[in-house]
Amino acid sequence: MSKKVSQPKEYRYVVFADEAANFSFLTRSSAPSTETITWEDGNEYPLVKVQISSASHPFFTGEEKIIDTEGRVDRFKARAEKAKAMHAALQNKAKKAEREAAKKVEKAKDSE
Repeated sequence: MSKKVSQPKEYRYVVFADEAANFSFLTRSSAPSTETITWEDGNEYPLVKVQISSASHPFFTGEEKIIDTEGRVDRFKARAEKAKAMHAALQNKAKKAEREAAKKVEKAKDSE
């Protein structure tokens, strides 16, 4: 015996809104909603808020967006800058030591 699949009973026009991307579209859906919105045509439709849409998803936009609520990206960038500065300081210190060693060698040659 096969299981009977029922179709949604309330299939109507619904506005889906991606607030992060400031993008919304009107389509038919059975998605439940308690909110409504007045659409561009002046009619009021149920509103379903979504976190991601074709306007904000990297696959569709072709760009990567990093959602960072805990500051991980900023901490990573700060560590990278600190490491870069430390590397530059070590290089300067090594160059200074080389110059001083070269001066000592020249002094030794001059005193001979």
